[in-house]
Amino acid sequence: MSNCQSCPVRGRAICASLDGDELAAFSRMARHQRVPAGHTLIWEGEDVPLIANVIGGVLKLVVAAADGREQIVGLVFPSDFIGRPFGKESPYRVTALTDAEVCIYNRNSFDAFAAAHPHLQHKLLRRTLDELDRARYWMLLLGRKSASQKVASFLLEMSDRLARLDRKEAGFELPFGRQQIADILGLTIETTSRQLTRLRADGIVDLPSRRAVVIHDRDAMERMAG
Repeated sequence: MSNCQSCPVRGRAICASLDGDELAAFSRMARHQRVPAGHTLIWEGEDVPLIANVIGGVLKLVVAAADGREQIVGLVFPSDFIGRPFGKESPYRVTALTDAEVCIYNRNSFDAFAAAHPHLQHKLLRRTLDELDRARYWMLLLGRKSASQKVASFLLEMSDRLARLDRKEAGFELPFGRQQIADILGLTIETTSRQLTRLRADGIVDLPSRRAVVIHDRDAMERMAG
């Protein structure tokens, strides 16, 4: 059995469209790499020679603002895709929020393989469009929503992504603390903490620990998210 066939995200990653022979060839191109929390895999503005599937853990996409501060512009979860096929420079830095594991491909080899397998290109296009939709939603979240709407929307998004990975119905463990949540949402840590406390006081969520979240009333959360 190839590494690809035994991969835990095989059914959800871009390689899901490949048949047995194609998967075997794709597997021979790959190498696995563990990325410790805090380690940067890709630097903003650099010529990136790699493409990667995320197998485990969570990574953040970061850009440097004009004033020198860093802004988290996205999060990458297992089965998500990192890199720029048919491109070069990365518009953001990719850094592990938690210990992570990725499956890495040389970009030129990946580009050649994708060019010879149109169904992989189709899967890649669909994934790119999904990322574009997510980026548009992120712009709405940061630009138009109130603090309470931002926090509620963020927790719903994390529930959709993380509860599935944790195999829990309503609870999940955030891979970051409140300061990072505040940075992601463009809020202060005080405002973020107040909103979380309010959600708990209203019985909408429980916060068993600093990073654990259990959603008790998803309908109320969705109404709050707007």
